[in-house]
Amino acid sequence: MDSHKNTGVVRAAGILMLSTVFSRIVGYVRDIIIGTQFGQGSLTDAYLAAFSIPDFLYYLLVGGAVSAAFIPVFSSYVATGRREEGWRVASTIFNLVIPAMLAGTLLAAVLAPYIVKELLVPGFTPEYIELTVTMTRIMLVQAFFMALNGISMGILNSYQRFLAPAVASVMYNVCIILFGVLLSPALGIKGFAVGVAAGAIVQFLIQLTDLRRIGLVYQPVLDWRHPGVRRIVFLMIPVLLGFSMNQLGLFVQQNISSSLASGALTAVRWAQRIMQLPIGIFAITIAMAVFPTLTGHAARQEMQQFKDNFSLGLRTIFFITVPSAVGLAVLGKPIIRLMYQQGQFTAAHTSITAYTLSFFCIGLFAYGGVQLMNRVFYALQDTWKPVTVGASAMGLNILLNFAFIEALGTGGLALAYSLAGIVNLGILLLLLRRKIGAVDGRRILESFIKTLGISAVMGLAAYGACWGLETYLIDVGTKTGQLIQVAAGLGVGVAAYFLLGLKMGMEEMNMVLNVLGRRIKRKKTRIAS
Repeated sequence: MDSHKNTGVVRAAGILMLSTVFSRIVGYVRDIIIGTQFGQGSLTDAYLAAFSIPDFLYYLLVGGAVSAAFIPVFSSYVATGRREEGWRVASTIFNLVIPAMLAGTLLAAVLAPYIVKELLVPGFTPEYIELTVTMTRIMLVQAFFMALNGISMGILNSYQRFLAPAVASVMYNVCIILFGVLLSPALGIKGFAVGVAAGAIVQFLIQLTDLRRIGLVYQPVLDWRHPGVRRIVFLMIPVLLGFSMNQLGLFVQQNISSSLASGALTAVRWAQRIMQLPIGIFAITIAMAVFPTLTGHAARQEMQQFKDNFSLGLRTIFFITVPSAVGLAVLGKPIIRLMYQQGQFTAAHTSITAYTLSFFCIGLFAYGGVQLMNRVFYALQDTWKPVTVGASAMGLNILLNFAFIEALGTGGLALAYSLAGIVNLGILLLLLRRKIGAVDGRRILESFIKTLGISAVMGLAAYGACWGLETYLIDVGTKTGQLIQVAAGLGVGVAAYFLLGLKMGMEEMNMVLNVLGRRIKRKKTRIAS
């Protein structure tokens, strides 16, 4: 693939990657503050369970449809110079979503007590069921504004503007922290629920400002018959069904977790969130950066360029997520101990979270790959295949939950999730090959095997460094000792991995270095000026 053609993708990936790193850091600061204040028990279980109904409502009415349906259609209008038509379509979608979300949030607020008690967390005590219902109703404000955020982000990404959505996501977490810290003395953990609602509002206002900069053309229209609107509705139906299935899987996971020991639900969620760190920083940012380019190639029938972008994107995601999985599995306990073990968060909480994380790491690479695979099909305006496969994988996940829970506890829930993700990725790759022909499979497999090999060496090096320090040199009972151990383990592991990757001349290494190099060069240029 020509390096000049990669410039837009690399630049977009660089912006998204660095901003997402900061957003994730702020998100983990939020979790650390919550863990320090409330530990890992029934209060945090209730707080995390309260996200369920708002998230389900968002995904049911908007969520995946933004990526699957809105961005490809709107991008095609922008790419072919028909921007006025694109804005008419966008306005119609806004005008459909707003009343639908208002009606949905009101209905959810009324039904929340029944849904929480009977479906989500039947194992909770009445006190914590009531707390979950209260926070659910507060967070329903978030669902409404997240719907507007999703469409706004889709428009901005279609114009190759990634910075404002990234900044907005950072401010979302900042608001949760500020409101939580300020209000928790009076409201307890409910203060953080108020922060969730406030953060979603601020996130939308930031994106709205950037929409006005690119020439927002909102129209109070409902053009039902516009072919673009009809196309979006056609594409979004299977995606909404698929995301609903994913949420059903989450409901089952919560239902089971609520009957385990206090804090089990929190252990699963926080372990899963740590596992998703490299997915959020790298896999999603690469997939989002490549997506508009893939959409453009598909619209112009440039299939060879389409395949080249897909191949490099998937190989690069594997190149980052495989060592990330090995690193998190090896360093999970030291990292969790450093981040969370303080205040009300005990060593026992560290152990169960690290144990659960190790099983999540098995499927990390697969979920990273699925982020790109879904968008590849969306770019081809084929939403049925990824949704059908994803729904089937989630059905497998639900069955495996019951198969593994008795023997492995929270680790069983994580293992079920990982195996379902691997099956999902494998089937999508086979279906894509049937759809567009050869997809550079040999090179993808060779790259994956090389990546796995050097990741194993990296893992041994990182583990050796951590073990040696803890055994002979430092006291990991102190934060200073924990920081030294984690820093040394990460440093040794990253150095070993990058040196081996450079020595083997892997193309994926060059793309990663190009992304980082361009960001550093741009920063130096700004400083010099």
